[in-house]
Amino acid sequence: MTVASSRRPLLLAAAVVVTVGAMAYAFNGVALPDAAAALSSSNLWWLVPSFAVFVAGVVLRAVRWWALFDPSHRPPLRAVSRALLIGYFFNNILPARAGEAARVISLHGRASTSRAETIGTVVAERVFDLLALLVILLAAYPWLPPITWLRAAAFLGIAVVVLVAALSFVLVRYEERAIHWLLSPLRRVRRDGFAERVEHAAVNATRGLVAIRDPRVATLSMLLTIASWVVLSCSYWILMSGFSLDLPFAAGLLVTVTINVGLILPSSPAAIGVFEAATVIALTAFAIPQAQALSYALVLHLLNLVPFLVAGAALLAPGALARRHRDSA
Repeated sequence: MTVASSRRPLLLAAAVVVTVGAMAYAFNGVALPDAAAALSSSNLWWLVPSFAVFVAGVVLRAVRWWALFDPSHRPPLRAVSRALLIGYFFNNILPARAGEAARVISLHGRASTSRAETIGTVVAERVFDLLALLVILLAAYPWLPPITWLRAAAFLGIAVVVLVAALSFVLVRYEERAIHWLLSPLRRVRRDGFAERVEHAAVNATRGLVAIRDPRVATLSMLLTIASWVVLSCSYWILMSGFSLDLPFAAGLLVTVTINVGLILPSSPAAIGVFEAATVIALTAFAIPQAQALSYALVLHLLNLVPFLVAGAALLAPGALARRHRDSA
């Protein structure tokens, strides 16, 4: 049994515990008739403008991922966008964020992009996401109610900045020599070409971290990341009007930050429970009744779920796959 396979039961158990705990928190003390009444009294026509802005945010997310690749050989934006949507599709139907692997495979199939390099961009993406969310949280702080976990978030942000700065220094100063030195113990493995293959994959992966070592790519990626989160926050804030939540735009920012920090935890496919609990936590900070917050959370989750299921199913349909093979032939 490999190390990865031995960890799967633990990850599954952790996901079950987190999901059950989050569901219990989100529904604790909420009378279902009250939640149903809040939902029935909502104006779901606000989903129309909210969805339009949501699409714009997803487009920015695709452009941001494209910008994370080395400018000298970026894959086509169309291939990147398709791979991203396929990744979101599988993240919503499979556990353990399997969509990350799915989009790596999809992009390799459409654009022959190195899998290792693509994994590097996914790692860089997570770093930029975390930094951007913390920047947004700190920028919105004057308009937010008291938040007990803000100090912990600030310390986390400082730790990430230090780690990224150290990684950037190593990559800029030593480039491939650092990889060769770190993986030198693998040369003792008596398998033909094993060490060379691992080193080659590691070097390709570091090329996917170009956004961490190139200031121009880093600046563009950071601006696109912040813009994508702000646009998505605007979508969430617009939907609040459908539930008569008279809240400032900072509430949309806090909902976005809280949801995506919560997604770091292992959970069920589509983050069921975690998504609702995070939204309720954000809205109760603004003194919104929990039943009303829960009804909004359920609709917001559908906004973040249904479009990706439809888009992913369309891209993976037999007809779409046949057209893809004809295009690549």
